[in-house]
Amino acid sequence: MVTEKYKIDGMTCAACSSSVERVTRKLEGVKESNVNLTTGLMTITYDDTLANPDKIVAKVTKAGFGAEPYVEKSKKERVLEEEDAAEEAKKIKRRLITNIVLAIPLLYISMGHMMPFPMPLPRFLDMEHSPLNYALIQLILTACILYNGRNFYLVGLRTLFKGHPNMDSLVAIGTGSAFLYSLVMTIRIPSDMMAVHNLYYESAAIVVTLVMVGKYMESRSKGKTKEAIKKLMDLAPDKAVVLRNGDQKEVPIEEVSQGEYILIKPGSRIPLDGIVIEGLTTVDESMLTGESIPVEKAVGDEVIGGSVNYQGSVTAQVTRVGADTTLSKIVKMMEDAQGKKAPISKLADTVAGYFVPAVMAIAVIAAIIWLLLGHDLSFVLTIFVSVLVIACPCALGLATPTAIMVGTGLGANHGILIKSGEALELSHKADAVVLDKTGTVTEGQPKVISILSKSMSEDEFLRIAASCEQVSEHPLGAAIVEEAKERNLALEKTEEFQSITGQGVRAVLSGKVYYIGNKKLCEEQHISLRAYEEESGKIADKGQTPMFLSEQKEKDRDIEMLGIISVADPVKATSKEAISKMQHEGIKVYMLTGDNKRTAAYIGQQVGVDAVIAEVLPGDKASEVERLQKEGKCVMMVGDGINDAPALVQADIGVAVGSGSDIALDSSDIVLMKSDLRDVEKTIRLSRATIRNIKQNLFWAFFYNTCGLFLAAGILYAVSGTLLSPMIAGLAMSLSSVSVVGNALRLRSLNL
Repeated sequence: MVTEKYKIDGMTCAACSSSVERVTRKLEGVKESNVNLTTGLMTITYDDTLANPDKIVAKVTKAGFGAEPYVEKSKKERVLEEEDAAEEAKKIKRRLITNIVLAIPLLYISMGHMMPFPMPLPRFLDMEHSPLNYALIQLILTACILYNGRNFYLVGLRTLFKGHPNMDSLVAIGTGSAFLYSLVMTIRIPSDMMAVHNLYYESAAIVVTLVMVGKYMESRSKGKTKEAIKKLMDLAPDKAVVLRNGDQKEVPIEEVSQGEYILIKPGSRIPLDGIVIEGLTTVDESMLTGESIPVEKAVGDEVIGGSVNYQGSVTAQVTRVGADTTLSKIVKMMEDAQGKKAPISKLADTVAGYFVPAVMAIAVIAAIIWLLLGHDLSFVLTIFVSVLVIACPCALGLATPTAIMVGTGLGANHGILIKSGEALELSHKADAVVLDKTGTVTEGQPKVISILSKSMSEDEFLRIAASCEQVSEHPLGAAIVEEAKERNLALEKTEEFQSITGQGVRAVLSGKVYYIGNKKLCEEQHISLRAYEEESGKIADKGQTPMFLSEQKEKDRDIEMLGIISVADPVKATSKEAISKMQHEGIKVYMLTGDNKRTAAYIGQQVGVDAVIAEVLPGDKASEVERLQKEGKCVMMVGDGINDAPALVQADIGVAVGSGSDIALDSSDIVLMKSDLRDVEKTIRLSRATIRNIKQNLFWAFFYNTCGLFLAAGILYAVSGTLLSPMIAGLAMSLSSVSVVGNALRLRSLNL
């Protein structure tokens, strides 16, 4: 079996991607075919003894789309591609602005006389005095608007003729019918002045303009996942300091080979994955792992490209380069996950696939029947156009986007930023929510939890500890200093300061020597822990980090333990309530973390999750999500770190908390701007309400169209001799659209 990617051109909606999947899956030897509309990529797995690239391309081309094998682009090629896309977006925007400018006078001319206070027109454009001029000016304005929206006709009609109608086909048929009918009426004006009352130019023009607005907004959001990948790739520096023949040389990372030695200076980003062979340091891996507390690195420890070196200068031997680095693998996982199609229902496209051919068949059959019954061409044309106009799929086209627009707007009002209609649609199916611990369930910033001293007050103990740590760059030290500031404690000037890598600090205050750090520091300095051993064990059991403060009062004397200050990443105040609400909705909640099992179990018990998945490596989070999906669950992943990005993309719905990294925000489908987990449950309730609304809209749109079809086809004329005019058909069409929009607006009253 071979798995390949193909770039697909000419897709405009979900019906297009479904068509490409359908035709390629019918090819002999094809096991699986998934098309991602956002990226325009098809991932196909096939038996290369039965199928080949030529057959695949030919099959897609026959369906009315373009296809070519996808080739990974260099950084320079990606930049050029982005520039081309930006230029194309500018062209679309210019066409849209032009259409809006043209639509304003068109509406004024065509609808002004219908207002309660008729709007004046020059005599040469007045409908009563100059009907032909009145029609011709509308024809010219509409023709310009339709030309700017020509892609709807080029794509819609092409896919229709290929047997794969899509939403563009609906727009093309509806607006095209209205325009052609109006054109016929315009031609009849010199011989029949009353024909001027049967013009529908503005209907065709306004529908095309509004759909163009929607398409433009959609195109602007398509680059989000690409931005996330670009930011990930930018984490790794372009150059590295390599040690060659005893000299330091700064070279592009592409020129660094596996096994070479690189120098990593304090404050710089680590260029490639490697093993420390000399030096001690503290590394901030939060950009990749999401864990807020820096990791101590000594000889033999692994460092990850893209992470930040804090204090010490170290030498590392490169272990992975190019596509094998941890960062490159994360990027690859994101791209692979993007190629997997979400199992989302496309009701409007499914209905349209059958509805459009059926309407056209009814229009033709009705016209032929009345022609055979002896009626003239004008009568037959009226029947034909009335059927197409009353069955105009505008309501079907509006059913989903209007509800989604109102739903996303309501979400935004509550601090829930939903990036796409797909995310809003799919959220109602979520039955498993996976929460990343750090920054999602917890605050993501270390804080002082407790202070224990048997020889002095809390404030005095904290004042000394903070005075020692005030020049430290370590996050745990910063947490102690921040706590002292919150208590308005006056700190002493540090006379001497020494950072002991991997252990803590030594500081001199008013001539007194103090040590503050971890258990390893106490062991190295021969400081007895006996007085606080039991308490430190209890602190560790709670997943907190104990920091020991001790004083050496005189030179060469034993160092006296003063007490313990515990620092930890505290649980958010709303986490427990949020998880309880999700469980009340029948959702199983998982907590995912790289922490050890003891710490994770304690926090999981605190917040009441259903299951804890601990000691998960950064690259394995997406695999854990995939495992749950294979169990048949619809997974919503909630996270905030860069390491969560592949899991956010892999999940059916990715949710990022607003305080998270830019990569997580860009990789997600939904962003919680308030960083409040309670909004996850609100999102699911909002999605369920929106889906109900969409189904109602589709029902009413279909109901109106079905009833209207029989009336427009001449049933009423056969019974009572009354012929339904296209004007009444147009009114019915408008009513169907109004009912759909009105029903969608009801969502605004939903109490989240």
